[in-house]
Amino acid sequence: MTAVAVRELHYRTGSPALGHFPGAHRSTRGDSGFEFRGHASLLDAPDPRRLDLHASLRDAFGNWIVRVYSQRKSIPVVMVADLSASMGFVGTAPKLEVLADFVESLSWSAWRTGDSFGFIGCDATVRNELLLPQTRSRGVGSTLANTLRGLHLHGASARGLALAHRHLGRQRSLVFLVSDFHLPLPEIEAVLDSMAHHDLMPVIVWDPLEFTLTAQRGLANVIDPESGQRRLVWWRPALRQQWVAARQARHEALLKLFRAKRLKPLFIEGAFDADAVTRHFHS
Repeated sequence: MTAVAVRELHYRTGSPALGHFPGAHRSTRGDSGFEFRGHASLLDAPDPRRLDLHASLRDAFGNWIVRVYSQRKSIPVVMVADLSASMGFVGTAPKLEVLADFVESLSWSAWRTGDSFGFIGCDATVRNELLLPQTRSRGVGSTLANTLRGLHLHGASARGLALAHRHLGRQRSLVFLVSDFHLPLPEIEAVLDSMAHHDLMPVIVWDPLEFTLTAQRGLANVIDPESGQRRLVWWRPALRQQWVAARQARHEALLKLFRAKRLKPLFIEGAFDADAVTRHFHS
């Protein structure tokens, strides 16, 4: 994805922003904004320009009353990415290419919105060389995306996701947790719980060819990308049905887990589509 072709996506948070910098997100803080929040005494909010005469006349104690307005704030936007070997799968669209495109689009969109952007890459541990602290730099996403496209993933697990919360700031952030979620459900639940303080958006990156083969029958060389183990299986219609059923069962198990945490996951199956991310936030 070149700089010219970067597509902007539009996100929003489910709760008011709690930052200190002006931005584009609804907030309940500040005194010089444009969104009416309520009334206050002139002594508590000493700004006579916002004096409300009608409210002052109605005040039982004869206080001068002013209108209080909230100022829109910026938020930290963070992507926590699974960089284990299974994310190196190449099918209809390479997962790593999908991740890189997502990084480039999200960082560009955060800059356009006035938010900071950060990145935390994990396999068996947090990849310090790919750790990007919060920044408002314009072109950092393209540089990071190019680095991701050139990676060779060999991590045997994604247990580092459970440590990613240590690199998140105290301020409530919008966190995109991007993975294929080929982890045991208890480990996924632990990762979700560790980031419960933030606005969390799970993003499941799957590829149709992960769960099927084009041939109707025959020998298939099946590889576990994280362990590197190979196994020959006889690909037959009955096994194909079991494979499809297993995929559906995994899909339902993930949805059940996310719903229990009151999370609305985004499934990406194929190439990255910025408009699909926008629709997900506004649906």
